[in-house]
Amino acid sequence: MKPAAFDYVVAHSAGEAVAALAGGDTQVLAGGQSLILELNYRAARPARLVDINRVPGFDHLGVTDAALRVGPLVRHSAFADLDHGPLGTLLGRVAHHIAHPPVRARGTMLGSLAYAHPAAEWPAVVTTLDGRLVLTGGAGARTVAAADFFTGPFGTVRRPDELLTEVRLALLPVGTGVGFAEHRRTHASFAQLAALAALTVRGGRVDEVRVGLVNAADRPVRARAAERVLLDRPLDPAAFAEAGQAAAAEDADPRPQPYAGTAYQRHAVAVLVRRALDAAHRDLAPTGG
Repeated sequence: MKPAAFDYVVAHSAGEAVAALAGGDTQVLAGGQSLILELNYRAARPARLVDINRVPGFDHLGVTDAALRVGPLVRHSAFADLDHGPLGTLLGRVAHHIAHPPVRARGTMLGSLAYAHPAAEWPAVVTTLDGRLVLTGGAGARTVAAADFFTGPFGTVRRPDELLTEVRLALLPVGTGVGFAEHRRTHASFAQLAALAALTVRGGRVDEVRVGLVNAADRPVRARAAERVLLDRPLDPAAFAEAGQAAAAEDADPRPQPYAGTAYQRHAVAVLVRRALDAAHRDLAPTGG
């Protein structure tokens, strides 16, 4: 099929983009990896399409005030060889699991966040890492915690006249081990389930831990029950399985899927959390963690 007719606006500044959004019934084109498909299938029929690919500075990616700041045109592939310590390592590992190289070369992190697909990796990452999202509209900018941004499948608190202009992720402490584990039906499909973990160990005990789940509920999940199992506990790989069971029983809220019932999904959550924590533990080994 072909897209329904729409007006096409090319923005050359953030102000132009925001002004175009004020007209209502408008979609934003950044990477377009999800939007173009929806246009072709006429699942999306906006009256206006605002292309932000020519806005200077929207591809910014760097550290300011101990936080990584990511602009709307930063592609998934930009995280493949990112510096910035454990945070960069984690983002690189996650990016490697997103779709396939052509999609990673064009799709954007902020586009994924705004689309809010339940099986997308980036929403779970920014939720687990307490990310801050900057929304810019006609009335100015506001900052929203990632935990408050996602409202359900494909749902966010972004208003129709707002543009997601930045996400901020605090750097992880030096010596943090990170891990990511994903299960998918095919190499390039969306994640059926995934888990990420970050472990900071001091004095042989877990001083800080973050565990996140992808596609285990109707929105991204930070697995607090799993974290409680490990926090302030001597580093013991045997506890990783216990944390996985806690995540499956208390943190996950799976919906039936065509190829996976809820019992299977809970089992998979337990396995993936354990694997992510094992990978984070291996990250710690060279530092003596």
